[in-house]
Amino acid sequence: MLDEVDRRTVLKGAAVSAVGLASGLEAMAADDGLRFADPVEFSYDLLKARAKEMAHAPYVGPSRPAPDIIKRINYEEWGKIRYRTDRALFADGPGQFPLTFFHLGLFFQKAVEMHVVEAGQSRRIIYDQDYFDMPIDSVARQLPKGAGFAGFRVQEARDGALDWRKNDWVAFLGAAYFRAIGELRQYGLSSRGVALDVAVADRPEEFPDFTHFFIDTNEGADSVVIYALMEGPSIVGAYRFDMKRGKGVVMDIDAALYMRAAVSRFGIAPLTSMYWFSETKKETAIDWRPEVHDSDGLAMWNGGGERLWRPLNNPPRIIVSAFSDNNPHGFGLLQRDRVFDHYLDGVNYDRRPSLWVEPLPGPNGETWGKGSVQLCEIPTDDEIHDNVVAMWVPEKPVPADAELDLRYRLHWLADEPYPSKLARCVATRLGRGGQPGQPRPKGVRKFMIEFLGGPLANLPYGVTPEAVFTASRGVFGAYKLTEAVPDGVAGHWRTQFDLANVEGTDPVELRGYLQVNGETVTETWMFQYHPF
Repeated sequence: MLDEVDRRTVLKGAAVSAVGLASGLEAMAADDGLRFADPVEFSYDLLKARAKEMAHAPYVGPSRPAPDIIKRINYEEWGKIRYRTDRALFADGPGQFPLTFFHLGLFFQKAVEMHVVEAGQSRRIIYDQDYFDMPIDSVARQLPKGAGFAGFRVQEARDGALDWRKNDWVAFLGAAYFRAIGELRQYGLSSRGVALDVAVADRPEEFPDFTHFFIDTNEGADSVVIYALMEGPSIVGAYRFDMKRGKGVVMDIDAALYMRAAVSRFGIAPLTSMYWFSETKKETAIDWRPEVHDSDGLAMWNGGGERLWRPLNNPPRIIVSAFSDNNPHGFGLLQRDRVFDHYLDGVNYDRRPSLWVEPLPGPNGETWGKGSVQLCEIPTDDEIHDNVVAMWVPEKPVPADAELDLRYRLHWLADEPYPSKLARCVATRLGRGGQPGQPRPKGVRKFMIEFLGGPLANLPYGVTPEAVFTASRGVFGAYKLTEAVPDGVAGHWRTQFDLANVEGTDPVELRGYLQVNGETVTETWMFQYHPF
């Protein structure tokens, strides 16, 4: 399981109790109609120092106020509780982007403290029911004073083209998860602070929590700066998010991580998404829609400069694939299929963002070094569950007492931020092997891979690219074909082949590309085939 709550709830919705960074004295303030505690000194260096100190203390866990009451705030009741925009932080400045807050409820039971930072000091925002519109008989009215918030979201600019009261572009909600819209103005996949022991057989996955957020006033800036404290049984971390709203969303992230315990699979810059089915493979009458997914593939630009595309699978069992690398240029989970008719769903799968991870040099010039991009795919029979994780995993396990300083950039866009000049893979289709009008051989699978653009758009007349493909086992059939797709689109080519004599049920790793006169003209297609 990849999350503590089902993804549909999150999509629709969208402690350092003694850290010395916030005072318990509840001084009153009138700013934005909010109540604040007394100010205390704050800086990112202080936050990192406190995180390091906490890593040597026992894990306590975030506050869970009035659990019997919180559990009665089910999804329906939670949906009736709305934050009042007239109480938004920075509704009248000085920050350019107002912030609103999520209420606690059944699916978000852990209280998260919110602080405002200005001139080197922070003030805790004191929870008050008056910040929210809720039914007079709402169970939430039974919560104790100062219960806390579940998370927050960043609204559009006060002086922007969109009504900021109705539109937001970043949301932090649940454990250490956060999301942003892309340039097509639609939420979809998520990122999170860290991924610990995903799909490790001898231990459960650990979900650390963002327990405190510190929101910089950032007067006059075109970005939003957020500091966060993250804690879990095995880790404590201090984060700095510098988030810019352009055609999409770009986040520069600094993370100082301090280990309490050893971790077997340490996932850096993890991306979490959903893939149920697509044109690649679909069970008969599984659903009325042609495709259902937030992302359709993993793209990689490795340290050697090679461009790779791995279509996603909904596998028969949990599968983890590792793509070894040294100092990658980047990787991401992308939604390449942007045709509405391929989904036919009003939840806008065709507009879901693509998310690209760009490693940046650390504080002292450190690089990510050797490791692997790891892809974890979990079987699902519905769209409500996130079942895909992509992350960077260092070559060596991370031991207890380790300290890591990381920097990377997240690009929430419609496509890759640094597109290749090569043609890219736009579809992977599987079918029965053999040829029409002839008996279909058993155990033979046909593959049809489509490429589009790049050098394929400018091929001289009569030139046909050569398909270069390999398989970890099995035999390619004698019949192969590479041809221009007869749709009138320049540079749209496809290649097909049969794969036979595959013994056993272990996955088969396939890999290939197109070339012209010995020169590669497409990105490298990689696929994990599960024999039937």
